Amino acid sequence: MSDVLANPHFETALARRAAPTGLSFALREMADRGMIDLRGMTTDRKFMAAVKSVLGADLPKVPRTSVAWGDVKMLWLSPDQWLVLCPRAKAPALAADLGKALSGIHSQVTNVSDMRTVLRLEGENLRVTLAKGTSTDLMAAEVKPGFVKRLKFAEVGALLNIVEDEIFELYVFRSQADYVWDFLLATGTTASALKVFGPQTPG
Repeated sequence: MSDVLANPHFETALARRAAPTGLSFALREMADRGMIDLRGMTTDRKFMAAVKSVLGADLPKVPRTSVAWGDVKMLWLSPDQWLVLCPRAKAPALAADLGKALSGIHSQVTNVSDMRTVLRLEGENLRVTLAKGTSTDLMAAEVKPGFVKRLKFAEVGALLNIVEDEIFELYVFRSQADYVWDFLLATGTTASALKVFGPQTPG
């Protein structure tokens, strides 16, 4: 067996892309993000209790919200689906623990850490910048820290999580990461930056 097969090397989708410059915000790939797709019924007390025994907190039930406990975060995706976030190295063991705790309970646990690329944007007026790629109203009152929403961004499916007022995370499928990265480079330049209100500075 070759060393490559015996010791596989993981490389993120954007590992070979240069650090961006000339943007009105900071942009980077979150390379160490583990992700677990979790499905089950909130009406099933055994399911909810088993998940809490592993994750340490109740799953969020309110649509488009998230809950964090330690280095684990749970994003609401639908009434019976959540994306569990954790350090990448922790994902296999955490998925195994969830599977063991949920044995015999109607549920599904899948480690999907390789499925998506996570882009973190930090800076002012991110709502205006991202509005260039989506029809979702990012000025709505509900779009605040903790907010989660699946949406169409730059014509591809994405997941948005508001971490803090000026820190957003955008989840896109790995195969579309380069395209979304280039879209942000093209629309997020300092020259094309816009203010939410007031006179605009010509680029």
